[in-house]
Amino acid sequence: MKEKISFKNDYSEGAHPRILELLAQTNLQQEPGYGYDSLSEQAKAAILRFLNDQETPIYFVAGGTQANLLVISHLLKPYESIIAAESGHIHVHETGAIEATGHKINTVPQSNGKLTPDNILKVISLHTDEHMVKPAMLYISQTTELGSIYSKEELQELSDLCKEHNLKLFIDGARMAAALSSDQHQLRLNDIAQYADVFYIGVTKNAGLLGEAIVFPNAQLAEGFSYSLKQKGALMAKGRILGAQFLALFEDDLYFELGKHANQQAMRIATALEDAGFRFALQPESNQLFPILPHQVIERLLEDFEFYVWEKLDAGESIVRIVTSWATNPTDVDRFIAKINGLKTKQVSQG
Repeated sequence: MKEKISFKNDYSEGAHPRILELLAQTNLQQEPGYGYDSLSEQAKAAILRFLNDQETPIYFVAGGTQANLLVISHLLKPYESIIAAESGHIHVHETGAIEATGHKINTVPQSNGKLTPDNILKVISLHTDEHMVKPAMLYISQTTELGSIYSKEELQELSDLCKEHNLKLFIDGARMAAALSSDQHQLRLNDIAQYADVFYIGVTKNAGLLGEAIVFPNAQLAEGFSYSLKQKGALMAKGRILGAQFLALFEDDLYFELGKHANQQAMRIATALEDAGFRFALQPESNQLFPILPHQVIERLLEDFEFYVWEKLDAGESIVRIVTSWATNPTDVDRFIAKINGLKTKQVSQG
């Protein structure tokens, strides 16, 4: 059976060799547990260099859903709620994890995957007294679930709105590397820290075995967070495993270089699809692509490649999701492009 090339996600591969090398080199090194090891301390210092701040609290946890659950349940009172996009990860893909902590998610329509001030204000204006939940947090993803990226101006606008209405701004950074490595947006990590009260940096989807770094630019919000980690089973005895990964990725620009690689391979595919005459549900900006393809083309591509059929539009076309990663082989992208070009040639000859 022929092995297919997967463009289904950006976590199918294991980890970058430098992470594995560091884990091997320090394997027999005795270290304190629960995140107090030297690897984790060095990793935090490496991240703080990119924030231009040596005091910001940072905590390492295993995964994105865990990070979302921990932050939201720690920061909100029982009667407080979160505003999120209808497409938001906490609403669609986390099995009710947030609701299970007792917090309602107030969902609003997205525009190109993003939240806009007008839709947020509608939620705020509807919740006026103690007979309803009290919106207290705005949750966004960078990049969004649909691969779009909030610009610096958009983040500033949302940050100002949150301050005006006493909302905490929480940024899900599972795919932060793609956002910070985009050629279309000149964003840096300290820009994210400037606008967010709390955010996290994901490596599960950018060369790590697992791991997210929860960062509290609003340091007061971190008070007691270590207790929340322990109480909810997120405080790892061998925290060194998380620390080593972030150290390997952030001791230089490797984290950003790998995000750039994923974006560049996606843009190569996007250009080929555009040249072949196909359109997109959303304008390509990062390593997630959402082209609209005829079902016949989808069937032919699925002979050699794996990807998700995201949404059926009608009897003739569907939106598919194509995702590249830090480890995507350019040769595999060449093969995908060649297949697209072959299908285009066939369509022209039949026409």
